[in-house]
Amino acid sequence: MKIKYLCLIFFAVYGLVSCSKKIHPVTTADTVINNDTIAAKKAFIKRKLTESLPKVITVNDLSAKKTVDGRYYYDLQGHRYWRNNKDGKYYLFNKTMYANQDFKPTSIL
Repeated sequence: MKIKYLCLIFFAVYGLVSCSKKIHPVTTADTVINNDTIAAKKAFIKRKLTESLPKVITVNDLSAKKTVDGRYYYDLQGHRYWRNNKDGKYYLFNKTMYANQDFKPTSIL
C-alpha cells in the first residue's frame, strides 16, 4: 500500500516539475541570416480588383432622372451617364458631350 502512495506521489511531483519547465531555443547565426533574407525580399502587395465602368449603358427612362432643361441622366457608382437623344443609350460623361448635338437638350435644338 505504501508503494502505491509513493508511486502516485512520485509521478505527481514528476508531472508538475516536468510541465513547468520552459524551453527557450537558442538562436544561431543561421536563423538570423534566414530572418534577414526574408526581410530583404520584396513584400507582395495584392492590388484590389477595380471594376471597369462601362462606357455605354441601357437604362429605362423611368428610372433615370430628368434635369430642368429636359435632359436625362443616370448615376451609377458615383459616375454620371447622360442620355444620347439619337440612340437612347446612356453614355459616361466626358467633355466632348458639350459640343455633340446628340446630348444637347431638346428645347435648345
